[in-house]
Amino acid sequence: MNQLCNLSDETILALYRTMQIIRQTEEELARCHQRGLIHGACHTYVGQEAIATGVCAHFSQHDPIFSTHRGHGHALAKGMPPRELIAELFGRETGCSRGRGGSMHLFCPEIGMMGTSGIVGPCLLQACGGGYSSKILKNGTVAAAFFGDGAVNNGAFHEGLNMASIWRLPVLFICENNQYATEVPFSYSSGNSSVGSRGAAYGMPGITVDGNDVLEIYRVAEEAIARAKKGGGPTLIECKTYRTRAHAEGMGDFTYRTKEEVASWKERCPITRLKASMISKSSRDEEFTQRFLSIEQEVANVVREGREFAETSSPPTAQSATTHVFAEPLSRPHSASPSEPGPGANERPLSFVAATLEALEHAMEADPTIFIMGEGIGVRGGNFMTTHGLYAKFGPERLCDTPICERGFVGLACGAGMTGTRPVIDFMFIDFINDSFGEIVNQIAKMQYMSSGRLKMPVLLRGCGGVGHSAATHHSGMYHSIYSHIPGLRVIVPSTPHDAKGLMAHALRSDDPVLFLEHRELMQTKGHVPTEHYEIPFGQARIHRPGTDVTVVALSLMVQHALQAAEQLTAEGISVEVIDPRTVSPLDIDTILKSVSKTGRMLVVDEAFGPCGFASEIAAQVSDAGFDDLDAPIKRLHGAQAPTPYAPTLEQAVVPNIQRITQAIRDLVKE
Repeated sequence: MNQLCNLSDETILALYRTMQIIRQTEEELARCHQRGLIHGACHTYVGQEAIATGVCAHFSQHDPIFSTHRGHGHALAKGMPPRELIAELFGRETGCSRGRGGSMHLFCPEIGMMGTSGIVGPCLLQACGGGYSSKILKNGTVAAAFFGDGAVNNGAFHEGLNMASIWRLPVLFICENNQYATEVPFSYSSGNSSVGSRGAAYGMPGITVDGNDVLEIYRVAEEAIARAKKGGGPTLIECKTYRTRAHAEGMGDFTYRTKEEVASWKERCPITRLKASMISKSSRDEEFTQRFLSIEQEVANVVREGREFAETSSPPTAQSATTHVFAEPLSRPHSASPSEPGPGANERPLSFVAATLEALEHAMEADPTIFIMGEGIGVRGGNFMTTHGLYAKFGPERLCDTPICERGFVGLACGAGMTGTRPVIDFMFIDFINDSFGEIVNQIAKMQYMSSGRLKMPVLLRGCGGVGHSAATHHSGMYHSIYSHIPGLRVIVPSTPHDAKGLMAHALRSDDPVLFLEHRELMQTKGHVPTEHYEIPFGQARIHRPGTDVTVVALSLMVQHALQAAEQLTAEGISVEVIDPRTVSPLDIDTILKSVSKTGRMLVVDEAFGPCGFASEIAAQVSDAGFDDLDAPIKRLHGAQAPTPYAPTLEQAVVPNIQRITQAIRDLVKE
C-alpha cells in the first residue's frame, strides 16, 4: 500500500466506494438467489473487487470494456447502477440487457460496457476490435478485456494477444487469476503457471500484480493506459486474486478446494486491506473511520433501493421475445442512388470480381469507417483480386493483412462493429471461416438481440465457396444452408456480376452481419453491369427467365446451369421459369409461390448437401403455403451427402450439372 501518499484522499475514497458497491451488490444478489428471485446462474465477483475498480477508475464512458461470465464487478466499476444489474438477474425489463442476458450477458454500451459472454475467450478478440476501431476512428480510446485464468489456455488468448501486438492496438488484457477455472486448478491446467510472463512471447509488457491491492492495480493500469494512448500498444496484466464464493451460487465449493484455503484468502480481503491501511497511516484515523462508515451506509442504501426497484419492475413482455434479431431497415439518405437501374441503364461487360470491387471502392470512399481484413488482401489484392488496387488508395490500416487466425480476426470484427467501425472480412474460402464458427454464431449473430438493439453489428464476411478446379474437401464448401439457420445473420449468394455489385453495395451499408458467398466458378465470369452506383435490397428474388410449365429455383452457379438447361428444353416444347432467390436469409418465398401458382411444378437445385438444406426449406414452405397449386410432387436436386473429392470424375459425380438438371425437369413435366 505504498501508493497511499501519491493519491488524493478523494481518489482513495472513490476506489473504496466502488469496491463497496461491488461487494454489497454481490452479497445482496447471493441472498436474492437463495430467495429464488434469480432464475438462472449467479456468478459473483466477491474477493476480486480491487481489479475492476483499479482498472475502470481510469476509463471514461467512451472507453470500451469486454468481459466474461463473471462480469458483475466490471459492469458496476464501469458505472452501471446496481438497480440495473439486479433487475437483469431478476429477468426484468429494466435490467441492463432488458431481461435477455442474466448474470452472464450484461450489456450497457451507453457507458462503454460492451457485453459479457458465457463463452470463455471471445472478450479478448472483441477488445482487439475495440482497439482497432480506436485506430481507424483516431478517437484516443483504450479497450480492455477482463478474463479469468481459464481463458489463457484458449486459442483466443494466443490469437488476440498476437493481433494486438503486431498492430500495436490500444488494449489492456486483464487476467483475473483466481486460481480456478470453474473447478479445475490453474496449477494443473497450465504448463506455464505465470500468465504475466507470457506477454514477452507476444512482444508486449507482461506484468504480474497482487490482485487484492487496489492501489497497485490502479498504478499499473494508469501506466498501461498512458502507454497505449501514446501508441505503445497493448499490455498484459495478471492480477493474482481469489473468489471467496463458489463458482456460481448454489454450487458445491469444497470438493476441489478446502475451507481453510478459502478462509485464508478472506483474510486478504481487498476492501478491508485498503480501509485498514488508510486508517493506520493517517493521523486523521477517526475522520477516515467515519468517512468509510458513511460510504458503507450510503452504498447499503443504494443497493437496498436497487433490489426494491428490481422486485417491483415488470418482466419483459412475451411479444418482445423476437424483437431486435435484425436491425431496423436502412434509412436511405436523400443522395442515395436508386435501388436497381431499370431498362436502358448504361451497362458494360464486367467480371463478377470487378463488379464487387467497384461497389467496395465506392463504399470505402463514402464511409471512412470501413476497413478490410484478410490474408493477402493488402498489396497483393487478395487471392481472387477482390481488393485489387485498394491498398494503394486507402492504405494499410484500412486494408489490413492478417495472420492465419480466422477465429481471431472474425472475433476482432465483432468488437470493431460494436465500437463504431464497419469491418469487411475477406476470408478467401468459406471452409476457412468455419474455424470461427463460434464467433459468428455465439457472438456476431446474437449481439444486436442481446443488447436489445443498442449495439449494431455491421460486419461483412465475404469469400468464395463451391465445387470446382479439383480443390478437394477443404476448399470447396458451400455452407449457406448452415449459416442461414442462424437468427441474426443475412446470407447472400449472388449468381451474376450485376447482382453481385448491387447486393455488395447494400451489404456495405447494412447494420446486420452479412455472409456474402461467391462461387469460385463464377468469379471470373462476365455480365452486363450498370456503371452507376446502385443497391439491391435483400429478400428480393430475381426471375431470370419466365416460363409456364415448371419452376426451377436455383442458387449461385446452379442458376447458370438451370438457364442452360431451360434453353435446351425449349426445343422440346418445355417452358421453364428460372428463379434466383439471391439471398437465402431473408428468403423471398412470395416470388416462388407466385411462380408455382402459374406452373404447378417445382424443381429446387442446390449444390450443397441435401438433408436439412436450402432445397428442403423451399420444398417445405411451398408445400405448406402452395400445396393446392401443385400438379406434381416437388423435386429436389442437390449435392451428394459426401465431402468433396479431388479427382475430376469424382468431383463431377457429387454436384448437379446441366444434364442432370435437364433430365430432372423432363421427369417432372411427365408427372
